[in-house]
Amino acid sequence: MFDKNILLKKIEDRTAVLGVVGLGYVGLPLSVEKAKAGYNVIGFDIQEEKVNMVNEGHNYIGDIIDKDLEDLVKQGLLKATTDFSFVKDVDAIAIAVPTPLDKFKQPDVSYVVDSTREIAKYLHEGMLVVLESTTYPGTTEEIIKPILEETGLKCGVDFYLAFSPERVDPGNKQFKTKNTPKVVGGCTEECTEIAAALYRNVLEGEIHCVSSPAVAEMEKILENTFRHINIGLANEMAILCKKMGIDIWEVIDAAKTKPYGYMAFYPGPGLGGHCIPLDPFYLTYKAREYDYHTRLIETAGEINDSMPQFVVDTMMKLLNGDKKALNGAKVLLVGIAYKKDIDDMRESPALKILELLEDSGASVSYNDPFVPKFNHKGKEYISVEWENEIESSDIVVITTDHSQYDYETIVEKSKIFYDTRNASKDVKNNRSKIVKL
Repeated sequence: MFDKNILLKKIEDRTAVLGVVGLGYVGLPLSVEKAKAGYNVIGFDIQEEKVNMVNEGHNYIGDIIDKDLEDLVKQGLLKATTDFSFVKDVDAIAIAVPTPLDKFKQPDVSYVVDSTREIAKYLHEGMLVVLESTTYPGTTEEIIKPILEETGLKCGVDFYLAFSPERVDPGNKQFKTKNTPKVVGGCTEECTEIAAALYRNVLEGEIHCVSSPAVAEMEKILENTFRHINIGLANEMAILCKKMGIDIWEVIDAAKTKPYGYMAFYPGPGLGGHCIPLDPFYLTYKAREYDYHTRLIETAGEINDSMPQFVVDTMMKLLNGDKKALNGAKVLLVGIAYKKDIDDMRESPALKILELLEDSGASVSYNDPFVPKFNHKGKEYISVEWENEIESSDIVVITTDHSQYDYETIVEKSKIFYDTRNASKDVKNNRSKIVKL
C-alpha cells in the first residue's frame, strides 16, 4: 500500500510533476495555472500543431494572458508533448479531453477511454489521476477505474482517482480557472483528500469535496441542465411574445426587478458552446439505464434546437414584407462565435443559421472581428468588412452581440435589421427599423 503522505508532501512543497491531457479550452488554462503555482507541468495532446505552439510560447486560448504562457515556457515550468511515455514522470495527471455527442445525441467517451489507456501504460504507484471532462454519472468508476486497475494496481491503495468537473466559461471577465470554486469527488476518502490538496495549492476558489465521483459528475450535469432548461423557457416565451406582439426583452427586464424567486435567462438564436447544448443529453443517455425518460430535458432541447429555424422563418417573413424572397437574398450575419467577445465557435447557432440560409438559396456573408475565417463542412468562409457590405445586403442579422460593433450605424445603414440578441437595446435613432427576436 502506497503511503499517501509521500504524495501529499510532494504536492505541498511543489516537487510533484503534474500532467494535463488535452490542451484545449480547459486543459491549457489548467496547465498554465498549475505552472504559475510553481509546479513543473507537462501537457499532452495528440495535435502536434498545438504542442508546437505551446512549446514556442504561442497562446491560442482567449482566457490566457499571452505573456504568462510565454514566461512559463521560458522558465521551463511548462512544456508540451505528443509522447505519452512521459506520463511515467508525472505524479498527478488530469484528463481534459472533449466528450462530444454523436449524431444520435449519445455521449462519445472515446477520447476519455483512449487517454486513460495511454495513462494506464505508464501508471505507477502513488500517482493521482483526475478526470475533468464532462460526462455522465458513473464514468470515472465504471470506465476509467477498471482500465487503470487492469495494470494490477488498486485504486485507493496503489494509485488515486477522482473526478473534478471543469467550469470554464470562455470570455467571463470575473471568473477564470484560477478563482472559480472547484468540486472534487474521489473514489475513496484518500483520493478526495489528495486531489483536493492539489487544487488548493493551485487555485484561489473554494474547494468543495463530495462523497464520490458520481456526485461530482451529476453536479456538473445539473449546472448545465439548469441553464439548458431555463434558456429553453426563455426561448419559448420569446416565440409566444413574438406572436402576441410583446417585447420579450422588456418582459425579462421587468421580471428581474423582483429581488427573490426569479433569475434572468435570455432567449437567442440557439444554444452554443461545448457545455449547455450537450451536457444535459449525457444524463438523458444514462437515465435510459434506469428506465427513466428525462422529459423536461428533452423538451427544452427540442425548443432550443428549433431556434435557428425560427430565426430563418422570421427572416423569410421580413423579406416577404419587403417583396423579396429568401432565395437569392443577400444576407449579412453579424457575429459567428457562439457568444460575445470570444473566438469560440463550438456549436454556434450562427453556423446552423448559415446552413439553413444557404440551403434556402440565400447568398450569405459574415463579419466577426474574433473569427477572421473558418472552415465548415468543407467550405471556407472569410469575414467581410461589414461597413462595405451592409448597404448592399437585403437583411442584416445580429447573431452574436460583440461589444465593439457600432450598432447605431448598423441599424441606420441596414435595409432590414433583425436583432436576435437585443444588441440594439441602447440604439437611440431609427428604432422603428429594429426587429427583435
